[in-house]
Amino acid sequence: MNNFVETKARKEIFRLKPYVPGKPIEEVKRELGIEDIIKMASNENPLGPSPLAVEKIKETLDKIHFYPDSNNFYLKQKLAGHIGIGEECILIGNGSDELLKLLAEAFLTPEDEVVFGDPSFVEYEFTATIMGAKCIAVPLNDFRHDLKAMLDAVTPRTKIVYVCNPNNPTGTYSTRDEIKDFMDKIREDVLVVFDEAYYEYVDAPDYMSGIEYVKAGRNAIVLRTFSKIYGLAGLRVGYGITTPAIAQAVERVTEPFNVNLLAQVAAEAALDDKEHLEESRQLNLEGKKYLYSRFEEMGLRYVPTQANFIFVDTGRDCREVFKKLLQLGIIIRTGDIFGFPTFIRVTIGTPEENKRFIEGLKKVLGE
Repeated sequence: MNNFVETKARKEIFRLKPYVPGKPIEEVKRELGIEDIIKMASNENPLGPSPLAVEKIKETLDKIHFYPDSNNFYLKQKLAGHIGIGEECILIGNGSDELLKLLAEAFLTPEDEVVFGDPSFVEYEFTATIMGAKCIAVPLNDFRHDLKAMLDAVTPRTKIVYVCNPNNPTGTYSTRDEIKDFMDKIREDVLVVFDEAYYEYVDAPDYMSGIEYVKAGRNAIVLRTFSKIYGLAGLRVGYGITTPAIAQAVERVTEPFNVNLLAQVAAEAALDDKEHLEESRQLNLEGKKYLYSRFEEMGLRYVPTQANFIFVDTGRDCREVFKKLLQLGIIIRTGDIFGFPTFIRVTIGTPEENKRFIEGLKKVLGE
């Protein structure tokens, strides 16, 4: 038997836990022969992409025989003005996932440790494990990051601490006071990664972005994405805001042309579409209130969210709930992959999608 892979591949790859994405609509169509399907599994924008972004893509289609701008010049310029920070502080990635991988490649070695909440975004562990770093998962407290416990988990070997704010999959957030206390106490030589993929959905008055620490020159990076509220998940484009020195280090390990031409121009246009952004926020707020009220009527415990999804306890085996909803053409995420076997995570959809989901859930739980 040829054991080439077992003997020659890096040992770290055998410790990786594969990412489990939301089930694609096309896959459900193939498997079940269902045509009328709604996907409420991957926290995509139910309104779709910005009309301005779509128009810009159409205008650019006849230029796709050219390589994209490897420096993402215009997108960096647009983001710098949008955020109020220098262009030298901006990193552009093929989704913020790529930036997590690039951070690991730039900074982590097998002698290092990383700290993150559990459950949280699985890519922290995935990217750190690839580089051979030791992963310290700190359990959430009441579905929220326990920043004090995360501080206690920091050792002399700790290189990176990840703070997902709001947190995926729970939708909870860390307050300004909690972040301030954490940043006052953490060692200066630890890189703090603030993952703010759902930042635009936040309406809590005591929320605090990590950008304040970047602007203060701390060793921190804020990650955001165009995949969520901007509706560009299929194009894969995210960005980081950090110090010029950290940005330069990450750019050393970045492949040329990592963000495609259509993604760049669409992201630029999406930033200009304030109407689409506000409509998306309002739709999410109204959908959140509707789902809260229906969960309460059904006697289901849910975790209040600052994102565009809700983590809810069905009181049943989540895999069974998932399968039965799938038969009804409704795709959600199971909570067992996050360590919560009776929970599901559902993306807040349009009013019609939310109503159909609730009707389907009532039917499934009533069986």
